[in-house]
Amino acid sequence: MTQAIPRTRRVASFRRQTWLGYVFISPFILGFLCWFVTPAATSIWMVFQDWDMMAPPTFVGLGNITRLLEDKLFRKALEVTFNYTFVGVPLGLVLAFAVALLMNTKVRGITIFRTIYYLPVIVPGVANAVLWAWIFNTEFGLLNALLRLVKIGRIRWLVDPKVALPALIIMSLWGLGSQMVILLAGLQGIPAMYYEAADIDGAGRWAKMRHITIPLMSPVLFFNLVMGTIGSFQVFTVGYLITGGGPENATLFYVLYLYRTAFEYFRMGYAATLAWVLFFIIMFFVLLIFRYVGGKVYYEGPPIGGRG
Repeated sequence: MTQAIPRTRRVASFRRQTWLGYVFISPFILGFLCWFVTPAATSIWMVFQDWDMMAPPTFVGLGNITRLLEDKLFRKALEVTFNYTFVGVPLGLVLAFAVALLMNTKVRGITIFRTIYYLPVIVPGVANAVLWAWIFNTEFGLLNALLRLVKIGRIRWLVDPKVALPALIIMSLWGLGSQMVILLAGLQGIPAMYYEAADIDGAGRWAKMRHITIPLMSPVLFFNLVMGTIGSFQVFTVGYLITGGGPENATLFYVLYLYRTAFEYFRMGYAATLAWVLFFIIMFFVLLIFRYVGGKVYYEGPPIGGRG
């Protein structure tokens, strides 16, 4: 008969295990406190300050918040970012899904095409911006050269305020490879027995797409929609390097305006206010997506009783 461990030894062992657990999670806790909690608390404090980083900050109360209502560039940056998000995200998701369907076919050399579609994702953002600045160049750009071959006049892609933002939306489709890979993994995870059963019932291609593929892919589509929405509100590189926010502020993305406010105009208090507004905007739209789209996501399997 084994001897029972004394209570004091059990308590000591439990305490050692507890402290050992704290040691292992301490890197995350320290990182969370240093790189999230402290900056977030500092930015909240800065919302109520007027600080140019040269002189000591001065308390302005709600001055930075009321300034938003009078800032025309703030409204313009919101408009540009909303247009970019509401057009680019759905369009990119649909195209990525279509490409993933093509890449899911079993043909010879399909892995080469998958690699080709994914390669733009690993291109650095600066190199990507330089490449597309040349493609969209009005005088000697590749795109206008191709348009001249089909007798279409040149388009002032990055100079015309009406065309600049659509041009950057087209550019964003260049990087759909990351979404395509995730969607392709989801497609390959669908059990073949569903399609075999649908074939026995005489279901056509579109019926199988509607009742099997899309329902089973809805969690993956939902994930890409949420991540794409968050990423589109944080676009900065293309606006900063290619157009500089122009022409006529047609590509003045919200984060670009935030950057200028902080590091060009040195209005750190107002920049912190813009940052928190962006946080609440993203949170609002993500919650909206979860509310109206999340409830339509299938996590168990395709709906029972669907007929082709």
